[in-house]
Amino acid sequence: MTDSEDAARHKAKMEKRKAVQDAEVASKTLEKGLLIVNTGPGKGKSTAAFGLILRALGHGWRIGVVQFIKGAWSTGERRALEAFGDQVSWHSMGEGFTWETQDKARDIAAAERAFAKARELMADPKIRLLVLDELNIALRYDYLPLAEAVEVLRARRPDLHIVVTGRNAKPELIEAADLVTEMTLVKHHFAVGVKAQEGIEF
Repeated sequence: MTDSEDAARHKAKMEKRKAVQDAEVASKTLEKGLLIVNTGPGKGKSTAAFGLILRALGHGWRIGVVQFIKGAWSTGERRALEAFGDQVSWHSMGEGFTWETQDKARDIAAAERAFAKARELMADPKIRLLVLDELNIALRYDYLPLAEAVEVLRARRPDLHIVVTGRNAKPELIEAADLVTEMTLVKHHFAVGVKAQEGIEF
């Protein structure tokens, strides 16, 4: 096959593919606020949510963030998003990971405060995207009533997008979600003794 024949064959193949893709895109007509779940044992669940925040900010949206487990950590993403002023409403309401607090009653109280803040932000019509960071962890340890939390998320405003992060998403939440991504652990530098590093983990 000559180069020109190969090029013509490739062009014909891509024309067919474009026609299929264009028809697929044209068939999607609904627009709605999505419930997005980032879960799984791999790294990158919160990182993906913060990437989505950056995209939304580029379109001028107002954003809400509620962190359920993470508390006092000073993270790069929080510092960077502070530059957007009141376009981002950030609330770190956890008291650290469960193995650090070692106090279930305190963890439950912190999760309840965080969920109350989440409901407050859900009711704010100016917020277009809300990230509930590590809510899956709070649900996994029964810090919040699962059925109630899922029902609140289902009943969100029609134009509100919500991202829930954390390992071990409950089946009920997965069923309620519009988009679920599972981060798979293939290889992690912790396994060979590399510590959490500024700019990568926090």
